[in-house]
Amino acid sequence: MRVVIQRVSKASVTVEDKLISAIQKGLLILVGIENSDSIEDIKWLTNKIVNLRIFNDENEVMNKSLKDVDGDTIIVSQFTLQASTKKGNRPSYIKAAKPDVAIPLYEKFIQNFERLLEKKVGTGEFGADMKVALVNDGPVTILIDSKNRE
Repeated sequence: MRVVIQRVSKASVTVEDKLISAIQKGLLILVGIENSDSIEDIKWLTNKIVNLRIFNDENEVMNKSLKDVDGDTIIVSQFTLQASTKKGNRPSYIKAAKPDVAIPLYEKFIQNFERLLEKKVGTGEFGADMKVALVNDGPVTILIDSKNRE
């Protein structure tokens, strides 16, 4: 499972000109699910993200977590994070999980994140053509791959 975490001062998701989710200070998380992902990947990633100290403290040092700052979150499924660009110029999405595998894992990711954060999160709409808008704060953008736990 791959995630792109962006610290935002605001973010939103729109589908067919309808606002689906909107937040102010917090995180926009893009989630790419592959066939080999499991509940263990979800548990590890959600715990890591909720406790990731990427918000500034009173000394302007990144020392606070999403929980510490009572930030909000939008979680969006994005299969293109599983793109392989090894051969040629057309990305391959062979590793990206099909909806029958990806949807339950995406939903479990959201549930586990909400449980750890102790509040609801916004989401995108799985499989829809979404318009995601954000103001990246910092900018702070972090990539994490659950198969490469550095």
